[in-house]
Amino acid sequence: MSRPMFEKAMLGYLPLCADNGRELTSVAFMCKKDQCTGQIPGTTPAIPGMFPAMFPLATGQPFGALPVMPVQAMTQQATRHARRVYVGGLPPTANEQSVATFFSQVMAAIGGNTAGPGDAVVNVYINHEKKFAFVEMRSVEEASNAMALDGIIFEGAPVKVRRPSDYNPSLAATLGPSQPNPNLNLAAVGLTPGSAGGLEGPDRIFVGGLPYYFTEAQVRELLESFGPLRGFDLVKDRETGNSKGYAFCVYQDLSVTDIACAALNGIKMGDKTLTVRRANQGTNQPKPEQESVLLHAQQQIALQKLMLQPGAVSTKVLCLTQVVSPEELINDEDYEDIMEDMRGEGEKFGTLVNVVIPRPGPNDAAPGVGKVFLEYADIDSATKARAGLNGRKFGGNQVVAVFYPENKFAQGEYDD
Repeated sequence: MSRPMFEKAMLGYLPLCADNGRELTSVAFMCKKDQCTGQIPGTTPAIPGMFPAMFPLATGQPFGALPVMPVQAMTQQATRHARRVYVGGLPPTANEQSVATFFSQVMAAIGGNTAGPGDAVVNVYINHEKKFAFVEMRSVEEASNAMALDGIIFEGAPVKVRRPSDYNPSLAATLGPSQPNPNLNLAAVGLTPGSAGGLEGPDRIFVGGLPYYFTEAQVRELLESFGPLRGFDLVKDRETGNSKGYAFCVYQDLSVTDIACAALNGIKMGDKTLTVRRANQGTNQPKPEQESVLLHAQQQIALQKLMLQPGAVSTKVLCLTQVVSPEELINDEDYEDIMEDMRGEGEKFGTLVNVVIPRPGPNDAAPGVGKVFLEYADIDSATKARAGLNGRKFGGNQVVAVFYPENKFAQGEYDD
């Protein structure tokens, strides 16, 4: 090959054969390959000593022009974090196709499709080992509408629908709606607005520093000192099911958001201190007219704090209240049944030494009536029992479990 021909080849115009005195590019050569020899059909001519992809420019493209990513692809990449949703708690039978089909059909059923005809789901990635998936929607608005599907039944199991960890609320707000459309027909798929989740938006509260042994019922009880919750999620390890020590919630009455944050933040729970703030780190402070409400709320949680505080007063004896009524203890057979029930429950947490359930006297003035005392062989067992029993339902009542002084129990003093 002559030097001029080589230089032209370097520029992407290798003259392979002549056509009436004109040099042919590789495209022209391929079109007239029947008139030339030495070329393998379907391949691009290679320059000896060079890798085929050294100059990936299209034939005829000016040298120096770089491939440009299509605008649509760039937009999809930029919005991807806001178009994906996390779906947790999938049954073992779930696969990419079944998840995609299900959510596309459900989105259509509730009127959640906003990007035109076709399926809302464009991609699904499943982690079969941990039973969760990332479902990518066509648009930011459709992903926000999908958040209303939290708790929907998929193949017989309720699944969690959440934002993924890389979701950026501030950036997402510039890309499209961040809340589900309030007019979605959730009843079409057996859901009601706010029936589960409801954990998006600026009034979402982060509750950190929770002792790991706190149950959902205990955390709810503490938070509901300020009013009913619209959404609540105690975050748990997906493999063990144990609490990770933090939760999120949203109140039905959004005006108590800052009150709850101010009252709960900094409270000591055993060896931990609660961190309670808006999840989006808003800096709103309670308004002056809310100060009296805040004071009342702080007083309300004082009792909750004492009930939940495991602290330095841990003992081997547990006192359960709101378990039985005095009337249930009068009949001997009923009394023995209750004793057996409490013994069976108590033994689940460790070695149970003694069970005491005071009964009413002739004048109904016996101390400790209505309480159940569980004495364990060690404090660790009593602590586990407290965590497991506090907030549980027994005979329709919500049990309150607190540690009881060992010396008073030993002396038969049950009226503390």
